[in-house]
Amino acid sequence: MSSLPQHPSKGTERELPSLAVARAAQALAAAGLEAPRAEAEQLAAYVLDVPRGRLALADGFTPDQRDRLAALVARRAAREPLQHLTGVAGFRHLELAVGPGVFVPRPETELLAGWGVEQGRRRGSPLVVDLCSGSGAIALAVAQELPGARVVAVERSPAALVWLHRNAADRAAAGDTPVEVVAADVTDPRLLAGLVGRVDVLLCNPPYVPRSVVVSPDVAGHDPDEAVFGGADGLDVIRPVVARAAELLRPGGVLGVEHDDTHGAAVPALLAADGRYERVEEHRDLVGRPRFATASRRVDGQHAGPDAAWQTGSS
Repeated sequence: MSSLPQHPSKGTERELPSLAVARAAQALAAAGLEAPRAEAEQLAAYVLDVPRGRLALADGFTPDQRDRLAALVARRAAREPLQHLTGVAGFRHLELAVGPGVFVPRPETELLAGWGVEQGRRRGSPLVVDLCSGSGAIALAVAQELPGARVVAVERSPAALVWLHRNAADRAAAGDTPVEVVAADVTDPRLLAGLVGRVDVLLCNPPYVPRSVVVSPDVAGHDPDEAVFGGADGLDVIRPVVARAAELLRPGGVLGVEHDDTHGAAVPALLAADGRYERVEEHRDLVGRPRFATASRRVDGQHAGPDAAWQTGSS
């Protein structure tokens, strides 16, 4: 196996970014990371404080910067989340502050947020609620992309609320529509009592992994358990959310809830069985796995029979 230079060439103080990145990528590949080159570039750009796309134009690494990069690479090789190392997570058009105590938003959740934005655009100045908000990813994306919306973000975890408040303040300072943050448990049957029958779009990325599932090393010990696991079958939070959402939504209002890829039938079935929803659909992620379900509150405000049909969407 070829080896990479450990130090800059004689007569120089800095190491070329290309050499530092190659060495970092080699270490991350040896640790079994799926995208070692991309992650090496992100860590290198973070250490040099330059955009990833400008790494090739950056000044080289000083000895202190090389040591700092090596330490970050070692932590990533031990499966500490990349976003914890850099302190940020990308989500749609945002960069959000994240770290210990809050769930790191995933790319697949961008699909649910995008669906919510599309639904909100059809409603002019909608009232949008984001349950289990965590870092605020969904709520803040909606607020940025729908400046005329009123957006309410609900989270119960004190640790996560620190990150949510921080991100909400940062985005408001950047000029986005301010998001209202509510500290509450989404399983409370009295949740958001003042908004009953008024919500246009309700979105939720709840804890939904069944307790028996073994999660990846990037998740275990890093993402909070209460933000990952949803009881024995993964539906402990989704069940009360489905029930409360039907009360919060105005007639014709819509619900979108993310779920485990094993819930492609279970969550639409819960929505159909509730009787207060119509147009129940299942949506798949970019690799074809069941990822989120949507439904519309019945326009007549009534209950349908428990055998209401649902269908698989193509998104």
